Amino acid sequence: MATLPDGADAADAPPECVACHGADGISRLLDAPNLAGEYAICIDTRLKAFKRGTRRHAIMSEVAAALADDRIREIAGLVCGGGAAGRAQLMRPGSDTTRIAAPGGNDTSIQGGANMTHSTKIGRRSFLKKTALAGGAVAGSALAAPAVLAQSPVVLKMQTSWSASNIWQEFAQDYADRVNAMSGGRIQVDLLPAGAVVGAFQVLDAVNDGVLDAAHSVPVYWYGKNKAASLFGTGPVFGGSATTMLSWFYEGGGDELYRELTQDIMGLNIYGYLGFPMFAQPFGWFKGEVNTAAELEGYKYRTVGLAADLLQSMGMSVAQLPGGEIVPAMERGVIDAFEFNNPSSDRDFGAQDVAKNYYLSSYHQASESFEFLFSKDFMDDLEPDLQAILRYGVEAASTANTAKAMRRYSADLKWLQDEAGVTVHRTSQDILDAQLKAWDKLIPQLEEDPFMKKCLDSQRAWVEQVTYYELMNAPDYQLAYEHYFPGKLKL
Repeated sequence: MATLPDGADAADAPPECVACHGADGISRLLDAPNLAGEYAICIDTRLKAFKRGTRRHAIMSEVAAALADDRIREIAGLVCGGGAAGRAQLMRPGSDTTRIAAPGGNDTSIQGGANMTHSTKIGRRSFLKKTALAGGAVAGSALAAPAVLAQSPVVLKMQTSWSASNIWQEFAQDYADRVNAMSGGRIQVDLLPAGAVVGAFQVLDAVNDGVLDAAHSVPVYWYGKNKAASLFGTGPVFGGSATTMLSWFYEGGGDELYRELTQDIMGLNIYGYLGFPMFAQPFGWFKGEVNTAAELEGYKYRTVGLAADLLQSMGMSVAQLPGGEIVPAMERGVIDAFEFNNPSSDRDFGAQDVAKNYYLSSYHQASESFEFLFSKDFMDDLEPDLQAILRYGVEAASTANTAKAMRRYSADLKWLQDEAGVTVHRTSQDILDAQLKAWDKLIPQLEEDPFMKKCLDSQRAWVEQVTYYELMNAPDYQLAYEHYFPGKLKL
């Protein structure tokens, strides 16, 4: 029998939960999830979602509607940590270690950002087959519980690397909404912002270890584990756009190279797909003007991945920070210039409040896409049609994200100029030339690693073929724009 969380006993079990989820947190019903082993913050977030109506269930919506927020917090603490200890877990989301009580009394300690241990799981299908033999017992226990839906949805616990206020959280929600709709409600994506379970840079570990079922992030956020991560979106720019490189992933062999890196080389228990080819990232935000490469010397600059190596070689001192930490770092003087990704995200976290010179165009990160990570165990356990929905939902969201980004990024750039007093520049030719020369020096160093050389060779061959067609075929859009909107561009 599973043990209760540390410091808890049966008397601690919230009466609202016992009938379906058991006094020990182990479900008495096939379609009610186990609560033992859950994070208090996850229980708290889900109950509040049922209460608000953003998440719906025949039983849980009614139960949660009657709960005050204080009682929800108390229930989450009691279920996950045993009385006061569990409630303290909710009050200390930034603590270094969170203990998780799991069935059998085994605890897993998660040290912020460190690799997590991998545990053996019983798949949904095998669980249902085994428990079917005990159907009489289950039916008997169900008599003491409320009636439940015949088939509850598969809940996909997915965390992003973005704050709740970032437009990218909306982009992740676009994916969740499409999966929910395409599955007819058979999959319910429980989407959480960065920090709800783990930090922005720790989602890969969490998916690998089964703490999360899925994540919405970018490969460069696990660059610290293997530099080759940066080649899947933030590597050298041979002339191809993000659309060119996303096409390489799906049609040029990039997906197999990604699988080789994550599964064969790194031994990860994940699947990963890329979606939404991002616009080239701005060079970023500076307090004063920078017009030449020489003027970059000594700047304390935020970026991530191989861009850090690139810009360090150009004389900048680089700090790798998640998006939510950028503006506070500027305010404290830890950095004095930065880039993140786009005008909307930059506006959302207040870039315009700490700098007024915004430089568009750069070769440091010009071909990035989102990364959709899935636990291999979770995915393999699904029916084939649900697996297909999760995978091809990435492509559906990619189109939706692109349309939304075009509208919002352009509108927010206009707002930054007209309302926030920001001066928008195009990065100088001198700086762009210097970036390409810096890539020339960095690439041979990267190619000392056989896998990275294989990736770069593949990308070069793809760009040489595909971008030749793109550039030769494309009309001069700038000429047409200038014809109809003369004087708008400042190049």
